[in-house]
Amino acid sequence: MKARSNRRERWFRARLALLGLGLMAMAAVVVVRAFHLQVATGDRLREMAEGQHLRELRVSPRRGAIYDRHGAELAVSADVDSVYANPRRLRAMEQDPTTVARRLSKILDVDAAQLASRLSSNRYFVWIKRRVTPHEATSVRELQIPGIELTAEARRYYPNRHLAAHLLGFADVDGRGIEGIELAYEERLRGSDRRVAAIRDRRGQVVFADDLEDDRSMQGQNVVLTIDKAIQHVAERELALGVRTFEARGGSVVVMDPSTGEILALANYPPFNPNEPSKHPTAHRRNRALVDRFEPGSTIKPFTMAAALTAGTVKPNQSINCENGVARIGGRRLHDAHPYEWLTPTQVLAHSSNIGTAKIALELGKKELYRAFRRFGFGEPTGLGIPGETAGILRHYRRWYDIDTAAVSFGQGMSVTNVQLATAMSAIANGGRLMQPMLVRRMTDGHGATIEETKPKVRRQVVPRRIAKLIGQMLTAVTEAGGTAMEAAVDGYLVAGKTGTAQKADYVHGGYAKDQWLASFIGFVPADRPAVVISVVIDEPVIAHYGGTVAGPVFRRIAEVTLRHLGIAPAGQQEPIVAKRKEREETPVAQVEAEPEEPKVEHGESAVPDVRSLPLRQAVIALHAKSLVPEVSGSGLVVAQDPAPGKAVPHGAVVRLELERRRFDTSVPAQGSPTLTAAVSRRPHAP
Repeated sequence: MKARSNRRERWFRARLALLGLGLMAMAAVVVVRAFHLQVATGDRLREMAEGQHLRELRVSPRRGAIYDRHGAELAVSADVDSVYANPRRLRAMEQDPTTVARRLSKILDVDAAQLASRLSSNRYFVWIKRRVTPHEATSVRELQIPGIELTAEARRYYPNRHLAAHLLGFADVDGRGIEGIELAYEERLRGSDRRVAAIRDRRGQVVFADDLEDDRSMQGQNVVLTIDKAIQHVAERELALGVRTFEARGGSVVVMDPSTGEILALANYPPFNPNEPSKHPTAHRRNRALVDRFEPGSTIKPFTMAAALTAGTVKPNQSINCENGVARIGGRRLHDAHPYEWLTPTQVLAHSSNIGTAKIALELGKKELYRAFRRFGFGEPTGLGIPGETAGILRHYRRWYDIDTAAVSFGQGMSVTNVQLATAMSAIANGGRLMQPMLVRRMTDGHGATIEETKPKVRRQVVPRRIAKLIGQMLTAVTEAGGTAMEAAVDGYLVAGKTGTAQKADYVHGGYAKDQWLASFIGFVPADRPAVVISVVIDEPVIAHYGGTVAGPVFRRIAEVTLRHLGIAPAGQQEPIVAKRKEREETPVAQVEAEPEEPKVEHGESAVPDVRSLPLRQAVIALHAKSLVPEVSGSGLVVAQDPAPGKAVPHGAVVRLELERRRFDTSVPAQGSPTLTAAVSRRPHAP
């Protein structure tokens, strides 16, 4: 009995030992497995786990905007829908490509046969149509075709249409700058792509990405130009009027602040719409003010005179024999438009005597004349940084004969650009200092903070201050009675300037064409306290060809409006001329208009949204959502619109917006606001 009890006890102990060993073995397996999962392969498994719910997105930033000097939008970006397809999914869902293509072609106006071919491919992604209208996007969504999807893309939009188009350039369908400022500042406007960690759900859709909440932090840099939108508009309007009046081929205008070198307007004709660049000939997109080289003709004479006066080879009161309009120099005969015998340097400029200018240049010498022209910046690019800018042509003086020296002195045998001419005249206007011309004032980030600012830069002192002042006084005779440009005179202001009437070279037969002219006028106003330099060039006018007759009136009209806009008072007036704005807040606040009835909107129409009091970008987005096209004037907030809010209009109709900013708002703008508000004040002048 006792032996049986002992056997049972030993067997119990053995089972306990076996159980303990089993538990220890299982614990060891768990420990080994845990070590393998947590330590040996922990990093790899952690990456696999994160890969199932975390996703790294490559995000392209929104393209930066382009503003004028006062913060008015010249180029902005807005999100629009684009349509794409997954052909493999179409087949998986048993969708017939031909039927799908036919249904989409009716909505998107695309070729059904070509679309069917793309939808029949073995690809995961094909574009159907990019940047569709909101109406088209809505119609595609209503089809609910599996494999046909929409995605948001940024579209470059130029709210002022043709305004400053040649300077701004344009961006292609992928948002890359093609010409002008868009190309010159492509990298800074576009910004850098970023990789952002995002959380996705079981279907792979992104549900959260912390760095995507503030899109301004990922926006490309903004460009603030020196251009004044109001002056640019006036310059383009008057240039177009001048070209059409005299049936010319084209033209350009440059308006510059001589004290800083800032370009306030850069206009070209013919115009083009950067929103639809493909609808215009390539030649219309040429920035003539920077690209076109031309013989300056008589507009070069002030610089010849300045060089001779600086060198002391001619005196201000010296008499020069102009030989009654015909002279022989270097075996060639020179002619003046009118016969004169003895003229002073002032009269040489006023009557634009080729013979008098040639004799002054020969007395100065070809070496000194060449060096003087180079000091004024001729024969080299201005350094604006815009693609396509040309340097002009100024051959080295060692290749000149006497007749070449004479010809160059009155603007033949050399070529310049309009911007070069304006920059050189600015040196006369500001006391002999050659300024570096400027088109960009500063760069800002998405929050409006300044990243980089361009300061005025003096390149060199070209002529002494007293000589520059003397040349300015001489040039006032050009616009006075007996001068060649009385049409350029501005009432109440003293104008200093010079006309140019140059025959164009005949590259087919050699020499100069008999019926092709280039008329120009360049000057500054007021002559005694220069505020602006304006250079006008009209290419191949037909009705008339003299610079004073063709370009002079364009100069006058631009100068009149520009001086009023800048608040420059005419001579003898103590207070500056400032155009009074209409009071828009006279309506009592208590008056409430009856709410209009909801208009009946037919198919293919939209009700015009109320965008009053909105900034331009929000107004553009609201109108685009209704398939409407904005036409903008002014800057700031929308104060008026036509058609009125609520009116039913067809898709694609133009809605005219009038923008205005508060004139006397001196508060500091919000950090995220790119606009600038300030009261109009008297403009500082060159000493």
